[in-house]
Amino acid sequence: MADPRLNSVHLEPPRRAQYRLAREVLLRARGMNTLAGEEGPEADEAANPHTLIQNAGDQPPAPADLNYWLVDKDYIYPLKVGINTVGRSPDNDVVVQDCYISRRHCAILVHAGESCEVHDTASKNGTYINGKKISGPTRLRSGDEIRMCEQRLVFVARSDPPDHPSPTHTLAG
Repeated sequence: MADPRLNSVHLEPPRRAQYRLAREVLLRARGMNTLAGEEGPEADEAANPHTLIQNAGDQPPAPADLNYWLVDKDYIYPLKVGINTVGRSPDNDVVVQDCYISRRHCAILVHAGESCEVHDTASKNGTYINGKKISGPTRLRSGDEIRMCEQRLVFVARSDPPDHPSPTHTLAG
């Protein structure tokens, strides 16, 4: 396996098979342009899996060169073209500190074009978009709330007007 974030050796055999199937679906969902974008010149800058920005609330939500990001009440998590892993393991692109969230809970696939989708990676407790549990790859729109256990992240796209309330209103509290 070329990407160590997508290994499954930590799982027991029944869940390992489920995870491997979810991983195959995720890897096959990337198109040629997305694969090229993952290896492009800006991939080196976006490769730091622990990049996050303090969420200042009333300031602009993200740097001008950022097209997609996740936001919670404390942080902004930039998303890069390609696979962005989310979970409690420290080598994920988005690290969420919650013992009920799976090590590799889900992944957000940012396509080189104008779309993004979330994939649940056989997590124990499921991934929810706007309150509904997903059962397969689900397209994301700006303002969508991604819930994993009690953790809530709002997906934001610079070029897509939000269909939902502002992330600061959704996550305040």
